[in-house]
Amino acid sequence: MHRSVLFDTETTGLDPAEGHRIVEIAALELINDLPTGRHFHAEIDPERDIPEEAARIHGLTAARLAGKPRFPAIIEELLTFLGDDPLIAHNAPFDFGFLNAEFSRVGRPRLDAGRMIDTLVLAKQRFPGMPNSLDALCRRFSVDLSARSTHNALLDCRLLAAVYLELTGGRQRGLILENEIGPTQTIVYTFEGRRTPRPVVPDAAELAAHGALLDRLKEPLWRDGPAG
Repeated sequence: MHRSVLFDTETTGLDPAEGHRIVEIAALELINDLPTGRHFHAEIDPERDIPEEAARIHGLTAARLAGKPRFPAIIEELLTFLGDDPLIAHNAPFDFGFLNAEFSRVGRPRLDAGRMIDTLVLAKQRFPGMPNSLDALCRRFSVDLSARSTHNALLDCRLLAAVYLELTGGRQRGLILENEIGPTQTIVYTFEGRRTPRPVVPDAAELAAHGALLDRLKEPLWRDGPAG
């Protein structure tokens, strides 16, 4: 079982060295690259003004964030969710930079750069010279963008999860993918456009026909299967 965490931040500006802060952070848990449904999400009081140009991008204003927790209040829950696993983000150095600045403010260690997986780098390797923003990649992979009127960390994580699957091998859109991770636990990946699982279970006649076919084969490798 391989766990990783995909995350996104929204901020008051572009550079933490200029005093800009995180106003929203979201993270999704992936097991073997499939979302499990577990997520972390917080809107954060940045303890400073939010420039109008930043608010236009993510829709978060000082009035909306008044009374929200400050970063030190969410750090323990965030670190627990991130664990020690690989961290996936689009233009990951940007998000790592802001998180490291916040960690430094409260005397916590910086994130290990070796944990970084940058989907922007993956996209540039696959589509050199082409637009590789999250919006462009969603359009390229036919991921539904209709809910994205402004940048939203949790929605962007869900969109990026679909894009990341495509960048790392792809999943046929709309299929339900099951990945057993334990004797009683199963992950079902549905993303947008959910479908009800319909297990295919052979009936007695089909099992008998399968057994008759195996009887005509010489030492079939799958003899220990359903008809064995």
